[in-house]
Amino acid sequence: MPLTILSRSQLRELLHSLTRDEVFDLQQNLSEALREYSTGSQDQGCSATYQPQRTAITRSNGCTTLFMPASTGRTLGIKMISLQDGGTAGCAVERALFDVAEGEPTSSRSRGSSVRNSVASLSSDMSDLSVGSSLEESNSISPSTTTGSSGGADSTDSSTLLSGCVNQLPITTNISSTLGAWPGAGTRDTSPRGSVTLLDGESLPFGLINAHELTAFRTALAALMLFNKRKKVRTLLIFGAGTQAYWHIRLALILRGDEIRRVYIVNRSFDRAAKLLSDIYLPENTEWRRDVKFSAVSSDFGEYHRILKEHVRKADAIFCCTPSATPLFPAEFLTSREGRQKGRFISAVGSYKQHMAEIHPDIIRDEVNVTPPHRHFHKHTRRSGVVVVDSLDAAMKEAGEIIQAGIKPNQVVELGELMMVGHATSKASEQNVVDEDKSLREWVERGNVIYKSVGLGLMDLVTGGDLVRLARERNLGTTVDDF
Repeated sequence: MPLTILSRSQLRELLHSLTRDEVFDLQQNLSEALREYSTGSQDQGCSATYQPQRTAITRSNGCTTLFMPASTGRTLGIKMISLQDGGTAGCAVERALFDVAEGEPTSSRSRGSSVRNSVASLSSDMSDLSVGSSLEESNSISPSTTTGSSGGADSTDSSTLLSGCVNQLPITTNISSTLGAWPGAGTRDTSPRGSVTLLDGESLPFGLINAHELTAFRTALAALMLFNKRKKVRTLLIFGAGTQAYWHIRLALILRGDEIRRVYIVNRSFDRAAKLLSDIYLPENTEWRRDVKFSAVSSDFGEYHRILKEHVRKADAIFCCTPSATPLFPAEFLTSREGRQKGRFISAVGSYKQHMAEIHPDIIRDEVNVTPPHRHFHKHTRRSGVVVVDSLDAAMKEAGEIIQAGIKPNQVVELGELMMVGHATSKASEQNVVDEDKSLREWVERGNVIYKSVGLGLMDLVTGGDLVRLARERNLGTTVDDF
């Protein structure tokens, strides 16, 4: 059995060579796997009931290693990533999966039936949902300072950002003046390091992939599934300037670049922001970068709070890509009357522990608190009543925003469930689509959609397998013919 090894640089070369059609195909395959994860039975290999439990080990040096096994029923995989997070030495095994309705292990009864009931309830709850119209931006300004930059970013506005530290902070809803969790400028990168091992149907290894680039790529690929369905995506706001932020920007522009006009970046340091802008403005990126305008801003700027508020209000989509322990912006930016004048897509993928929160819990509480019809304000977006997650079980235990906001399982819907609804709706498009499906589609396209991801080993297995196949077709990577 040949084994294909993809180092970080080899994988990056492969990912940079992907066409729009290939990115779309990768996304479709991942979408099908997540749909099966949420709606399938144990007979379907990607089903949640068929996924092995995760294990985490923290060594005495404070380094935590997470072991994430996964199965598609045909292939197996395990992701091992380590992060220096200062945790207490010990071993933790994921508890039995939390059931949607009863709080009992999902193995005791069919997860599929409870999920389908959840989707039906979602459609029913949203049957009277009507998304308010969006006020067009008028007299808008773009306040950014221009400082020295490198690598061809001379056409962008740039400034500096902030510092913080990764540590076990108590649960808080205060706004950090430094955006929380990143290490100070000049310190080492805290991105997880590790690898993904892929096994075929006979349990023989066929792929070994560097996890750093793969994690960022597949996370962005999943987050952009709902982004693809949005009607308006002219202005993007990204928090962070690492690998995760890069792939969110690149894939968003590859998939919807002909509609995007402006990208705002909020990052922890000028050097990292300049490096990201330099990468984006490389000559070979002209095709997907197009003529989109980029700007960067930081809390060091004198009018940072005002600028940040304007950026958040203008944004059609907000991507949060930092492991922040405190919210990245005040809740009132989005919960006030002015903040709810248009719907936005908000994706939070950076925080991964209970004490972390990129989105203020009040924003999530406000979204799940459905407003009675007679309380609806003119030109305001109605509340959906739900938060979208990649995995219900993992989000209820790991997502700081979900936990701190006190969200209940019936206020959460999995991404795979929405993929199922979209699949069913597309099949019924030639018939008279029921009002519930129309309301649901209207919400996904124009309403407030909050997506929280904590990551699944299944994502690495499915996308990693596809990338190994593409690497072999391109003669990329290192192949051991008789491993």
